[in-house]
Amino acid sequence: MTLDPIGTVHTCFGSKFAVPRQPGLCPSAWGILEFHEAYRSAEAIRGIEGFSHLWLIFGFHETAAQGWKPTVRPPRLGGNRRIGVFASRSTFRPNSLGLSLARLEAIEDGPRLLLGGVDLIDGTPVYDIKPYLPYAEALPNAAAGFASDEIPRLEVEIAGGALEVFQHLPERSQAVIREALALDPRPAVQADDADRTFGALLCGHNVRFIIADDVCRIVEIGL
Repeated sequence: MTLDPIGTVHTCFGSKFAVPRQPGLCPSAWGILEFHEAYRSAEAIRGIEGFSHLWLIFGFHETAAQGWKPTVRPPRLGGNRRIGVFASRSTFRPNSLGLSLARLEAIEDGPRLLLGGVDLIDGTPVYDIKPYLPYAEALPNAAAGFASDEIPRLEVEIAGGALEVFQHLPERSQAVIREALALDPRPAVQADDADRTFGALLCGHNVRFIIADDVCRIVEIGL
């Protein structure tokens, strides 16, 4: 089978670091799906406006060249316990394919799909779209294994000079930054490094922050 991307998603996440580890965890996160020329057809999306959410089958394009691994270390297990790749959502998969649920916010001429709640890096290739069917796919009593607990959130503070820049950002950009950093994007093995300053590309800005005592303190926002 040869897979041909139908389009590319442009999102508020400029790099892998700080991308939410699951869709919907950062509700304000946005993306724009641009169809490639061969699939840029209004007919191909006829009726899609009736669905609130869409499944995106995409490619882990930044890690595909590294190949797959039979076991991985999920962040939810502290990054020090290995499980099988097929019991995880790791990027290191045999075919480098991912599945993500996105909110359909609007359809623009082109056509282009405006999406919300995304967990994809800017430039991610999309191979297919399927509508989400709540009557068949919403299973509140399903078991979630080692990932059954709700992900804890950090308190987010904006310090000094960063606050002035933050206040001039669009409201949605402010929300993305707060929501993404509240999820603690640090690798699990660095979670105890309270003296380190991290940086994440969010909404076109280099946001630098420190995490200590369950508080994420934004110290700089690059323009």
